[in-house]
Parts: sequence; C-alpha cells; structure tokens
Amino acid sequence: MSYEVKSSEVVYKGKVFNIEKDVITLPDGREATRETVNHGGAAAMIPIDDEGKIIFVRQYRHSAGKEVLEIPAGTIEKGEDPYDCAVREIEEETSYKAGKMTFMFKMFSAIGFCSEIIYIYLAEDLIKGEFHMDADEFITIERYSLDESIVLIEKGEICDSKTIAAILAYKNHIQQKQ
Repeated sequence: MSYEVKSSEVVYKGKVFNIEKDVITLPDGREATRETVNHGGAAAMIPIDDEGKIIFVRQYRHSAGKEVLEIPAGTIEKGEDPYDCAVREIEEETSYKAGKMTFMFKMFSAIGFCSEIIYIYLAEDLIKGEFHMDADEFITIERYSLDESIVLIEKGEICDSKTIAAILAYKNHIQQKQ
C-alpha cells in the first residue's frame, strides 16, 4: 500500500514540538487529513541502585494535571545522540551517573498522533553525582523494588506509558538472566 503526502502545513511551532497538518492520498485514491505532533525524540532510563531498586522521579505533568511517578527521561537536543541524552538526563534528574548504560528498546510514545520515539536504557553501577535539574523542574526521588513497581502499575499509580513499558522490559530482562 502506498500513502502520499500531497501537502503539509505547520500549524503550531513550539519549543519542544511542532504540529503539522498533512493532506495525504490513501491507497484507494481518496484524500484524508492527518495531524501529527512532531517531536525530536527522548531518552529514558531505568536506574537500578545498589539495593536493586528502581529509582523513579515524581514530577508535575501538566497534561495529566497532577504529579506522576515515572522513570527519568528527557528530550533529545538537536543533533544529540539518544545515548548521550540518557547520560545527561540521569544525572540532571537523579544526581547519579551510570557506570554502565545498556540500550533496552525504543518505542513510539503515542503512535496515533505523535512522531516521538523514546529510547530506553538500563542504568546500572550508579555513582552519586550532583543534581542539575532544569529551572522549571521540581522533582522528588522515590525507589521501589521491581515487584513493588509492578503493583504500582496494577493499582494505576504508575500510569506513564514509557515507565510501564520499561518496567515490563526490565522484568523480562531479569527473568532471562535467571
């Protein structure tokens, strides 16, 4: 099947993303309109402390209207490699540097309307560093075991898609090592 973009218009240009309105030709020849949030991508990590607990950040997310428990993550800067973003973000948000950073997987955050791809890494052998949070970030750190994290997903207390996917991938990773 082929889809062809006939026209494209940026209807919103923001700091973190743009919104484009495209007219496309469908495989049967009809035209349709599609709106896409174009985002440069992000990197996230599953930081594991020396007790085997996952380090989470709790921060206000305006789109959710509340503070949300999630794994540390950040937007990839223009020209930045996802790995380098992950290295930068873990220290910014948790104050730790990872002695070992392993790529786990990548995912679309909301494939129905958003181009954002999030690269997920496992961060191990953590070394205490310094916080370097952005001026508009107010973050608290929480630590949970893998089993506690699964319960928090089941209770709906962890509701962020990247965090849920990362925890389940980490659970699978642990099971494969055993």
